[in-house]
Amino acid sequence: MKHLLATTCLALGLGVMGATTASAECGDVTVASMNWQSAEVLASLDQFILNNGYGCNASIIVGDTVPTVTSMVEKGDPDIAPEGWIDLIPEVVNQGIEEGRLIKAAVALSDGAVQGWWIPKYIADANPDIKTIEDALKRPDLFPDSEDSSKGAVHNGPQGWGGTVVTTQFFKAYGGEEAGFTLVDTGSSAGLDGSIARAYERQQGWLGYYWAPTALLGRYEMVKLEHGAEQNMDEWNRCNTVADCPDPQKNDWPVDTVQTLVTPKFAERAGEDVMGYLNTRAWSNNTVNALMAWMTENQATGEDGARYFLQNNEELWTKWVSPEVAEKIKAAL
Repeated sequence: MKHLLATTCLALGLGVMGATTASAECGDVTVASMNWQSAEVLASLDQFILNNGYGCNASIIVGDTVPTVTSMVEKGDPDIAPEGWIDLIPEVVNQGIEEGRLIKAAVALSDGAVQGWWIPKYIADANPDIKTIEDALKRPDLFPDSEDSSKGAVHNGPQGWGGTVVTTQFFKAYGGEEAGFTLVDTGSSAGLDGSIARAYERQQGWLGYYWAPTALLGRYEMVKLEHGAEQNMDEWNRCNTVADCPDPQKNDWPVDTVQTLVTPKFAERAGEDVMGYLNTRAWSNNTVNALMAWMTENQATGEDGARYFLQNNEELWTKWVSPEVAEKIKAAL
């Protein structure tokens, strides 16, 4: 019994020593949590895995894309931006990379953040010939305007959104008015969401602008329409994104790259194991949509969402870490 007790104490001592060493190597870590749901839960997920799997002392700080990435480049802090929408500030990101002040890690959202025109899946299933925007505009009867059933409706976002400008320009480029459609101003984010919810509850047709990842698309299954055009960034910048441009052309909507960014000083301190995780960790729109839908329905925090994800998606996250780290995370749960 004395021998067993001594052996147990030795094992515990070595375990504590190992954890302390790992913590010392990883050290204090600041993780930026942006002010939207998907970024909040990813930051909490990284915090949980870094702390419990790698012995870091990770804390979350609240940020937003432009100030966070700018601070990383200019001041070297915070250490990690898990969900960096790098296409929004290409100059800052490219400068940081070129000057060795930023390091790109995994593309956090494996299939990119997507925007475009969507229809309900039940409409797509019942009408398999509708694949593109042009296909949908041939069927105003399937997407009736609630104010005038003789016309179809394309639902737009609120004023001030970039996606609203593009949708307005696409409505012109694809001949929406000539096809017998009205461009509907939904007034607000809540108005746009409500129009989709009402259509789903009544199993009616709906056509309009939306984006992913979002909690709403985790709750209501929607199908994104193809644009039937090659991507032309010159036209995109010249006219598709410019509200007063009179002659927009058909175009493809670029996918936004959502990538994890880290500072060089953290990457060097953290070592290969931690960076191996950050270079591997990625999830899809479908995964994030479903997770955010659960969070919204349960009024869950980012920390709640991270734990829920780890408990219900073991087959995914265990691919991001070693078996030894995975066991530590399971034990912490």
